[in-house]
Amino acid sequence: MLTMFLSVALLIAGGCKKDDASKSSSYKLMVKDVLGVTGTVTFIESSSTSATIDIVLVNAPSGTHPAYLYAKSAVENGSVVIELNPVDASGKSSTVTNKMTYSQLIAFDGFIKVIKSSSEPDVILAQGDIGGNVITSTSKSYPLSLVGAFGVAGTALFEKRVNGNTLLTVSLTGTIAGESYPATINLGSIASVGGGPVVKTLSNVNGTTGKGYTNIQKLDGGTDITFENWLVYDGYINIYQTPVSLTSIICQGNIGSN
Repeated sequence: MLTMFLSVALLIAGGCKKDDASKSSSYKLMVKDVLGVTGTVTFIESSSTSATIDIVLVNAPSGTHPAYLYAKSAVENGSVVIELNPVDASGKSSTVTNKMTYSQLIAFDGFIKVIKSSSEPDVILAQGDIGGNVITSTSKSYPLSLVGAFGVAGTALFEKRVNGNTLLTVSLTGTIAGESYPATINLGSIASVGGGPVVKTLSNVNGTTGKGYTNIQKLDGGTDITFENWLVYDGYINIYQTPVSLTSIICQGNIGSN
């Protein structure tokens, strides 16, 4: 009887043991407008219906700094989904939310942004893509060559996101500070007679930095397109002096199957 009692007691105790281990995922927050500021955001599963969002910044200026979870990627103009508790003087912020679960956060098409202050909303201390927008190690780069005597050349880097979307970074040399250069992806190859039609309008390249960033999920006509699709796509990239026309092309390069 004693042996049976002990066995039952141990079984009950084992069955009631609580597993305190919680799931978590961390993402980098990169410097933006204030040099030296970096950090991380960590999603922690608080329960089946709630999650904790922790932010830690390094080298942040003094004061408190508003923080937000946005929809879309950092290179797009998304809307605020969750207003987070501000980053305090210690460089930390912690927010418990039931608007999204942990599972939803780690797959979300979004990004985190921390700004300097409510009075300076355009000064971004740090930001970073999260969830499905995280950049993987899979990428493909294509050269963009000179056209005529404009002296502009560079590369087009296609990077795969976790959700299969693409971050396209155009990097140019020879651009003029203060200018803005339109860019497109066209159907066909550079050798196409008369040029192929525009299938994707890209973000303009900043003449000061020589950079242009575009998140690509769909073509201009609404067709979904993945990173893998671009690897075999029959297309080419044009960079224009302004406006978009065959006579203002200053740089271009074939991509995909071309």
